[in-house]
Amino acid sequence: MSPLKPPRARRVAVVGGARVPFARSDGPYATASNQEMLTAALDGLVARHGLQGPGAVGEFVAGAVLKHSRDFNLARETVLGSTLDPRTPAYDVQQACGTGLQAVIAAANKIALGQTESAVAGGADTASDAPLGVNDRLRRILLEARRAKSPAARVKALAKIRPAHLVPDIPRNAEPRTGLSMGEHAAVTARAWGITREAQDELAATSHQRLAAAYERGFFQDLVVPFRGLARDQNLRPGSTVEKLAALQPVFGLDAPGPTMTAGNSTPLTDGAATVLLASEEWAEARGLEPLAYLTAYETAAVDFVGGDVAGGEDGLLMAPAYAVPRMLERVGLGIEDFDLVEIHEAFASQVLATLAAWEKRGLAPVDRARLNTAGSSLATGHPFAATGARVVATLAKLLAERGGPGRGLISVCAAGGQGVTAILERT
Repeated sequence: MSPLKPPRARRVAVVGGARVPFARSDGPYATASNQEMLTAALDGLVARHGLQGPGAVGEFVAGAVLKHSRDFNLARETVLGSTLDPRTPAYDVQQACGTGLQAVIAAANKIALGQTESAVAGGADTASDAPLGVNDRLRRILLEARRAKSPAARVKALAKIRPAHLVPDIPRNAEPRTGLSMGEHAAVTARAWGITREAQDELAATSHQRLAAAYERGFFQDLVVPFRGLARDQNLRPGSTVEKLAALQPVFGLDAPGPTMTAGNSTPLTDGAATVLLASEEWAEARGLEPLAYLTAYETAAVDFVGGDVAGGEDGLLMAPAYAVPRMLERVGLGIEDFDLVEIHEAFASQVLATLAAWEKRGLAPVDRARLNTAGSSLATGHPFAATGARVVATLAKLLAERGGPGRGLISVCAAGGQGVTAILERT
């Protein structure tokens, strides 16, 4: 028997995207679940691209970072509650803030290998409806009671419960290995790279101004689906200026002199969901759908943010893209100067600026700020952890398509756990 020939990798088209407006936590979406938000985004995508009917999409890949036990099969349950064919296979992925982009990569790989013709990828997160864990001591007592062989033994186990055991475990925005929040980690990196308050506030103000301008010119009309009374991102402040942001007090890095990170130059806790439609060229052509761009390369990386060079800034929690991007560009033979647009997820303004500095230190050309996050990014939109990757892919693909000719865009997403996910989109 002759061996099977390996399949020839195909180009993967980004056809379109749909997301709900992002909302600040404990706001309009306070009672909305991950599944409800993700279903709304998926239904918007289905309606806009005619994805109703049997077998319209090969599979659905999505995830969430803050998940209830009821979300154990989030992607599949979302399909079953949506207008997509209920026979569409679905599965979950999770890589912290890189979840949405990693879902895109997972779906793209199957399309590239000919295992499916089309897929939807995305993610959702709610900081408002965060899961509350049972106190671990109470959990152990309840399990002991369940294993008891007699009523008396069960009562004896339950008698161990004390009032303190009834206090739930509240989710904390802290790295398990260090106990520090993401903001505190970012403050360490900001000091190491000498990132100034003024530079951070300028980046944040620009993000709001560019997002506002994109809404005003109708850029998001076919990307954003109204949901629960919102038609645009709630965190958007069109009137943001460096002067207004300069009046805010620092909230991170207060344990060292000269803290620079404020609520204005940091991303707020956010609720939302986003999806993106991927396909082979043949599938898109058969349905009369014009690809916006093509996903041509991707790379992930991780840093040792516990024992590595954290104080020196090289291995800060959010610095993995500083390694992933140079590695990816070397592999494909490109430089920063070869990109018309650059999208860097704005977890914090300081993190974006540190990443730019690190790329230059590693020999890459400086990024032209006129090409960076040209329609705004996470500082303005907000950042529902697992939704950001799909938002960025859909936004960048449309920005490239708007240009009308060949173009190339770079995506960089940092993630908790010292990870980074990066990718390249192209039009030819």
